[in-house]
Amino acid sequence: MINTRLPLNKSNRILSLKNMWFFFFVVILLLVPLLYKDSNSSLILISKISIFAIFAMSYDILLGFTGIVSFGHVMYFGLGAYSVSIFLKKFDSSWLYLVEGAAVGLIIAITVSLLLGALTLRLKSHFFAMLTLAVAELFAVIGNKWSKVTNGADGFSFKIPEFFRDRFLFAYIAVILMILIYFALRQFTLSPVGRVLQGIRENEQRMEALGFKILYYKIISNVVAGSVAAFAGIMFALLMRFVSVPSVLGVDLTLNALLITIVGGVGTLIGAILGASIIEIVQQLLQSLAKSDPIFDRWLLLFGLAYILIVLFFPYGIVGSLRLKWARLKYKRMQSILDKK
Repeated sequence: MINTRLPLNKSNRILSLKNMWFFFFVVILLLVPLLYKDSNSSLILISKISIFAIFAMSYDILLGFTGIVSFGHVMYFGLGAYSVSIFLKKFDSSWLYLVEGAAVGLIIAITVSLLLGALTLRLKSHFFAMLTLAVAELFAVIGNKWSKVTNGADGFSFKIPEFFRDRFLFAYIAVILMILIYFALRQFTLSPVGRVLQGIRENEQRMEALGFKILYYKIISNVVAGSVAAFAGIMFALLMRFVSVPSVLGVDLTLNALLITIVGGVGTLIGAILGASIIEIVQQLLQSLAKSDPIFDRWLLLFGLAYILIVLFFPYGIVGSLRLKWARLKYKRMQSILDKK
């Protein structure tokens, strides 16, 4: 028999090469805010990219690693945003109420994701997706009707602790938190639980036949995704210092997370960072061009065209397509080595 396994030193070389790429990737991300420290608009854009990357990573845990399609993922984002905003508005813009509001938001998001998962994850495919959309719309209706607290569609502004008012500092914190959450979720997907989730994505019936409690693992996935999405909502509220039902509970935010995930690459996590960067930068560029040139007034059409082109040229997302091409190249190289032997 021919031994097709890589030699130990070659395997270690590949691992060290991957670690080196991750190191450079982290360094580049940390240097980006420094390059734009004097531009508030650029720092806000960097912060938004980081926050929406976190939100898209949470959605990728459901879609990319478990195979669950949800149209109501924005409800967790909104719960986190409203919890911290209400505490800072009703009480005081101090660290104490910031931490309390964030903790309450996370607890509510975990509770809702746990209950919703236990009650609805038995449903298959589009049935679950439509039910989550209905629940998200219910939260949006509550937000609109509970105007004494949320001020409805008009929303409300609030003050934040002095520490977060510096745009450069906030952008740096957002980037660091995005990196930490990426590595935490990556470890989660590489854990035994993460492997089971990927098995459920590939073949749910087979995993059930092997004795795994499918519902139990799906609930874990839903809770992890919901809590991370709530954290992204908290960061978004602190960035904007303003919340309203359309801005934090609009269904378009879920579609935005889905779009970022598809563009970057489903089931890659790092694709969420790349996808969020592309989507936000292109959107910002088209909006700025619309102010100076009337031809760009319908910038959403151009945005949709850009999305179609990305999907056509990168059917598995940018990261997913590049990984597939790299795997094919490695396979051809291995085949040529085996043929020579």
